[in-house]
Amino acid sequence: MKRDDTTGPAPRSASDRPAPYVIRHRAEHHLDACVDLLAEVHERDGYPRRWPADPAGWLTHPALLAAWVAESDGVPVGHVALCCATDADAAPPLWARQSGTPAEGAGVVSRLFVAPRARGQGVGTRLVAAVVRGARERGLHPVLEVLDSDTAATALYERLGWQRLATVRRRWGTGETVTVHCYAGPAA
Repeated sequence: MKRDDTTGPAPRSASDRPAPYVIRHRAEHHLDACVDLLAEVHERDGYPRRWPADPAGWLTHPALLAAWVAESDGVPVGHVALCCATDADAAPPLWARQSGTPAEGAGVVSRLFVAPRARGQGVGTRLVAAVVRGARERGLHPVLEVLDSDTAATALYERLGWQRLATVRRRWGTGETVTVHCYAGPAA
């Protein structure tokens, strides 16, 4: 078992019996199920805000360093990714200014989503712990951006001790302007 493969509290199954979940590195064979899960989350919650033309490509972003899934009975019920900082990211330069560290020292947490049926069972918390550990193992400090409308994610990050760096307006490539909260992960 890999160092960051962990068993956690169980999401409830249809029979209301606990089904154990495991956090592990995402592998190529997980992608189709992750796309299906993303579609389910998008349908229910509107995340991502705009459905990507190539959802598998969206999950395998060019800046991707690593990704993790939460599995229950071998099926992904959650996902998170770690990317290197790019010029398109708002959080790394904010963190760099506050920490006095180059923005390249930030690892961007992204693509966090959890199946509706697995929520409230600690899956999101465990995925965030895995991505934070992955960032730190690479010598990076975790940062992220979250839409101001995503109150559940904001509540999760704040409960886990993430520090809000700023709230900024961003113009996406689609021309849409959005408000995002930028966060830095808790100190190691």
